[in-house]
Amino acid sequence: MINFRTMTPWRTMTFSILAIDRNTGAMGGAAATGSLCVGGWVLRGDPRSGMSASQGAAPSTFWGEDVLFRMAAGETAQTAVGAVTAGDSGRAFRQLAALDRNGNTAAFTGSANTPQTGEHPFDGGIATGNMLASDTVLEAMSACFLNTEGPLGRRLLDALSAAREAGGDRRGLLSAALLVTGADRPPLTLRVDFHEHDPIAALRDLHHRATTGAYADWTRQVPTLRAPARTLDTDRTG
Repeated sequence: MINFRTMTPWRTMTFSILAIDRNTGAMGGAAATGSLCVGGWVLRGDPRSGMSASQGAAPSTFWGEDVLFRMAAGETAQTAVGAVTAGDSGRAFRQLAALDRNGNTAAFTGSANTPQTGEHPFDGGIATGNMLASDTVLEAMSACFLNTEGPLGRRLLDALSAAREAGGDRRGLLSAALLVTGADRPPLTLRVDFHEHDPIAALRDLHHRATTGAYADWTRQVPTLRAPARTLDTDRTG
């Protein structure tokens, strides 16, 4: 049994993936870690700017937010990541990935993060991680996403599972998260902040519950970026 109370941030691993669905324009990210609350720490996204994953030994939530702000102002992912990371004297302990609205990606990995660390860009996305079992973890995650069909959220969840199966969970996982956003949909923000046995499986179950049935029907009626005045269809909800 994992004694999560004795685990410190520098001893935990994090792997994440950011990607765009070229067919729908939706963007999403998924992450898993051997510590608590990975979603609140790592993932940020907005259809007006892009996606970010800020992680590492001493992750900065400001990095994840600031890079979105810069991309919303028109900067590419590469320019935004360079600007955000350059001015931080603690950058050696951090890792940042970004995906802009056009599907361009960029990443930074500080030298003080625990090996194995890495970045693996692919067409329309990027995978990053630290304290990985091997350098094949990110390749497996990226390949799974590219070779899987279906809704963006499900493809991202499959990519997390592929990373785990490639050895990413050699010390165990405690939390997992998924974030999907788009101009014609409300954000789907799902988090399993602590699960001692299998947070990815728990996240997959939560995703199924959130994308089917009455809850999913309700989410299709709330305001979106393209339909900000949308309200409920009483014939469907009443």
